[in-house]
Amino acid sequence: MIRLEYFEQGDFQAIKQWINTEELLINWSGSLFSFPLTDDSLNWYIEGVNDLQQSDAFLYKVIEVETGQTVGHISLGGVSRKNKSARISRVFVDPLSQGKGYCTAMVRAVLKIGFEELGLHRIGLGVYDFNKAALQCYQKAGMIVEGTSRDCLLFKGEWWSLIEMSILESEWKRN
Repeated sequence: MIRLEYFEQGDFQAIKQWINTEELLINWSGSLFSFPLTDDSLNWYIEGVNDLQQSDAFLYKVIEVETGQTVGHISLGGVSRKNKSARISRVFVDPLSQGKGYCTAMVRAVLKIGFEELGLHRIGLGVYDFNKAALQCYQKAGMIVEGTSRDCLLFKGEWWSLIEMSILESEWKRN
């Protein structure tokens, strides 16, 4: 269905087209970027990533195998080799490709990389509580809700709460 390839400069245009409102940007990246996304900010984002031996972040574009089209983006960051842990973040499916199972497939693909290639023990993520489709995707991929950071982000006068989720290697092996 999908394969992951490293996210590079040639992929900037697609992500800038998809993330075309400030709300989408905040939902995708929290406060990491300012709106609008620029080549300069994305160049900063890809610095020092994707080296299996040294990097603490891995950025991927998601390719639909049959068509060769890029349908999404996902990252595995905050890699702690000492604690054997990391965090999935910046998950996004092209709006024209949503509802086709890509989200679950891409999360499962990143979990496989984390547990099999990086030897991790725990992988976590955070999802805003109003993003019901993403929450369902992550649960379908095996992530377990740990709790909620209530009212942790203020966006245009509204508080957003973040649901924290994780999966342990032993739980992933059972799926």
